[in-house]
Parts: sequence; C-alpha cells; structure tokens
Amino acid sequence: MSFCHGLRLLYSQLPLFSRELNRPWCRYVSSSLALSSEKRASDFNSFVPRTNTCGELRSAHVGQEVTLCGWIQYQRQGLFLVLRDFQGLTQIIIPQDEAHSHVKKVLYDAPVESVVRVTGTVTSRPPGQKNPRMPTGDIEVKVKTAEVLNSCKKLPFEIKDFIKKSESLRMQYRYLDLRSFQMQLNLRLRSQMIMKMREYLCYLHGFVDVETPTLFKRTPGGAKEFVVPSREPGKFYCLPQSPQQFKQLLMIGGLDRYFQVARCYRDEGSKPDRQPEFTQIDIEMSFVDQAGIQKLTEGLLQYSWPNERGPITIPFPSMSYAEALAEYGTDKPDTRFGMKRHLQNKDFEALKESAKSQFNQEVLHLILKPDESLKSPLRKFLSEEQQSELIKALKVQADDVVLLAAGEHEKVCLVLGNMRLESANLLELRGLVLRDPTAFHFLWVVDFPLFLHKEENPAELESAHHPFTAPHPSDTSLLYSEPAKVRSQHYDLVLNGSEIGGGSIRIHNAEQQRFVLETVLKEDPELLSHLLEALKSGAPPHGGIALGLDRLICLVAGAPSIRDVIAFPKSFKGRDLMSNAPDYITPEELEPYHIQVAWPAAEAEANKN
Repeated sequence: MSFCHGLRLLYSQLPLFSRELNRPWCRYVSSSLALSSEKRASDFNSFVPRTNTCGELRSAHVGQEVTLCGWIQYQRQGLFLVLRDFQGLTQIIIPQDEAHSHVKKVLYDAPVESVVRVTGTVTSRPPGQKNPRMPTGDIEVKVKTAEVLNSCKKLPFEIKDFIKKSESLRMQYRYLDLRSFQMQLNLRLRSQMIMKMREYLCYLHGFVDVETPTLFKRTPGGAKEFVVPSREPGKFYCLPQSPQQFKQLLMIGGLDRYFQVARCYRDEGSKPDRQPEFTQIDIEMSFVDQAGIQKLTEGLLQYSWPNERGPITIPFPSMSYAEALAEYGTDKPDTRFGMKRHLQNKDFEALKESAKSQFNQEVLHLILKPDESLKSPLRKFLSEEQQSELIKALKVQADDVVLLAAGEHEKVCLVLGNMRLESANLLELRGLVLRDPTAFHFLWVVDFPLFLHKEENPAELESAHHPFTAPHPSDTSLLYSEPAKVRSQHYDLVLNGSEIGGGSIRIHNAEQQRFVLETVLKEDPELLSHLLEALKSGAPPHGGIALGLDRLICLVAGAPSIRDVIAFPKSFKGRDLMSNAPDYITPEELEPYHIQVAWPAAEAEANKN
C-alpha cells in the first residue's frame, strides 16, 4: 500500500466534522505520520550539542569526528573511560601526549558518574580488543577535547544493574536508580506501548482523548477514596477511583468514543501489583456490546505488543466466573500450567500449615500409587468400595496428587486456588519450570455475579464490579425479585494469573440505576443525582474497559513489581521515600481548611518536645 493511499484511508476514517471543520488538524496528523517514518536515530541528537549518542556508534562511523555527552560509567588508570547515556556505552581513549595534558587531567580527576562532554575521532579497536558483548564494541573514541559539565559526589550505590540494592534504597534515591539500564528499558517500553495504543485508538478507530478532573466527590461503594479538604467548612473533594462517571457522561454528551491515559487513586495498602495511585488506559464506547469491547481490546493489545516479546494470538479464550472458581479456585487463573505431580511429603505439611494460618482451613492430601491404592490420611475412614468411587470421581491417575478441603464452596475454592499457586512456587524453587516467563496466556473471565453478599453483613449486598454495571440480559427480571442470583455484563481480562483489565456494559436507564442504588445497595441516590439526571437525557447504550497499565507493563517487562515500571512509585506502605511524603502540615497551614488534627496522646507529647 502506498503512503498516499494510506493517508487516503486514514482521511476517510476520520469523523465527518473533523474533515470539514478541522482540515489543518488532518494535515497535522498526516505530516506527523510522515515524520515518524523518517530516520529516527538522528532525532536523538536534534536540538542538543552532540552528534551521536553513546549507543549508536559502529564501524561505519570510523574516521568521523563526534561529540558525545553522558555519565562516566568506568575509569581505568587514566587510560580510558566508558561513557554512558540512555542508549548505551562507548569506550573513550584518554590522550597521553603532552599536547593534550589538560584533557587528560580533566578526565582523570572526574569522579565516576560525573557528567561530561567529549569530542574526538571514532577509531577501530586494536585486534583482539573488540568486545562482541557491546553493541559499540568494535570502536572507541580518541578524545581531543573534554569538559566536565557537572562533577559527582560519592553516591549511596553504584549505577550498575548487577549491584544488588534494596528496594527502599532504590526508592529513596530514585533519581539515581532511573539511570540503570533496566529502569531505562522499562520506562521506554512503557512509553512505546502507550504511543502505539494512542495510534490504534485515535488514528485507526476514531477515539477522542479527553482529560477528566482529579478533584471530584465521594462515590458510593467500591474502594476507599482519598479526601482533599476545601476552603468551605466541612466540605471535601475526593480523588476519583477511576474516571467511571465522567466517561459515562461523555457518552451521554455524544462523544461516542473516548479514551484516556488516566490517573486513578485508591486509599488502600500497596501490594506488588497495586499502589495508592496508578494508571489506566480508560476506554468507553457508545452503541457497543460486550463482544465489541473484547474485540477492540484484543486488537489494541495485538497492535501495541512489543515485537521482541513475540506475537500474541487473538481472539483470547474465555471462561465463566463459575468455571474459573471451580477449576482454578480464583477469578484470575494462571493457565500456563497444570498441577498434578512432583510434590513431596514435606510439601504437604507446608501447604497444610499455610491453609491453616491464612484461611483457618483444613486441607488433606491424596496420592494414587502405581498399584492404584490410595496413600492418604482419609484411607482409614473409607472402605475399599468408597476409595474406588473417590478415585473415579476425582479422575486421578497413577502418581497424581490431590488436595482436598471441605466447607462453603467459594471459600474452599479460594483456599485450593491458593494452594495451587503455592505448590507451583515450591516446585519452581526446586528448578521445575511450570510458569514460562516468556509465555503470555490471556484469558477473558465473564458472567460474574452482579452482586456479592457483604462479608461483614451477609444479609446485605454490594456490587461485585461497581454500581453502574448492567445486569445480564437473560437475568434482568431477577434484578427486581432475586438480585443475588443476577449475572452481570462484567468482563475481566487476565494475563498469566494477574487481572490486567476489567470493564462492563453500563446501566443506561435512569430508573434501573436508581433501583440498584437505592433498593439493592441501600445507597443515597442523591450522591449521584447528576448522573441520574444525565441518564434521563437520552443516554445511549454504552460500555467500556480499563486496562491497568502498570500491571500490564510489569508483566511484559518481566519485572518483579509494578514499582519497577513506574518512574516515581510509592513504597509498599504507600510512602514516597524520596521526598518523605506524606508529611506533617502545621496548624497554621491547616487553618484555611477548618481542620484540626486530633493527635494520639503519645504522638502529641513527642511533637510538643
């Protein structure tokens, strides 16, 4: 396909009003696409006083005079140093002749991690000194001039990936940790995937990128929200858990297709895959059904997927919530592995202890030996006939191991699902690879219940997803008679056992939304009066999804925690260790907000001193 033909296709896909009223914008899009296809390496060196980066010089550059800027990675006896920037490393030869004695002194005296600019000539490395492990290992730069742009003090750790550093130290000095090659790779991978997502949504499918407010009001149900004081006595903003209401209002406003790289906030403890502030790729569409949202999401991920991670196949498989719970003991199953063999006696004891301590649940094991007899604590309680029936019911084969638990269905499923993952951990510690880190298994989980019984008060219901989720069309009549039995039009996207996205078709009828809030959830509908009024104003059917960007990039990058793919993350306890936030505010600073802090007695005494 020619470039001009491609532009004609792009042009024809833009909304009519864009073509008629915003022709300059269309020309800008076309020119931007043209620029993106030109030489990209030179773009790294535009607008700055360098000719090349430290990662791009090759044998083809031999004989050229170049200017490089970067940090000193290594220095060896005043003979050479290795210069580093975001793209790589280049070996720099320090001149030893008298004519360049000033250059030698400048570079010899500069501490490691000092920022320097050097100019010199690219030469081939001598025979036997080439380094095939470095992309720039065939060349070196003989320096003619050098300038220390900023000298570096002694740092709390070396900027080398093989140097082990605690996570708290890395976060305390995040600006140093960001210099590591791994953090550079992770953040650039994140940027590239987001850019491809923007291309797919905006250029190919007509979505509109809209920013929504981060100061809002309390939302009924869901996670705990951060409150923000205002200068009106007793009145507070809340930071939104997600742009949920705003994106629905955009659909009512006729935007038709919206997306946003959205900041979201939840006042919850951090976990390896969660922190108080996080980022979503937030999407909403009008006149769409569940299959349409799933197809869009699959295409989005396939389009933005990094080439070096291998292709992903669509459509993704699908599984009901009930099936996932029964088969895997979780609503986010890791389908990369089965779990039938290799456990040892000591493993059973560890698993039983874990189930007892975490869930207060007894777990028994059963092994079918090669002679088809059972090895299990249960054996003495079962007759031969009962043992035979149990073997048939469980469909076990020789050397299979079965973990058994009894109790309320969902609780037992969750316990056994946890045991499955713990068993995988035990086996992988012994070197048995069960979960291939290079494999990516996507799975849709569908047909969730619309409501769940509250843990603290089982007589009351709460939303399984959020209160704006529409009931399954087949279960709509049950909403008004037996709401606990209603399935929802809620769908989650799971990757390798982690939930990376969730969405639903929304309630677009005002009376149905009021009934859910007021009658089923016992919430004050006045808190959402603006949304209820909007739904009466000609709201189209609509639905959407939010992809957890931090979790997705974490899995794609193979990072151990989402904190490794966020530039400035919070700690496990939700603190910023670099700036020491959250921090105290003086009574004088709180006065305009009509707030006084009620200190615990011991802390009040400490502050007084």
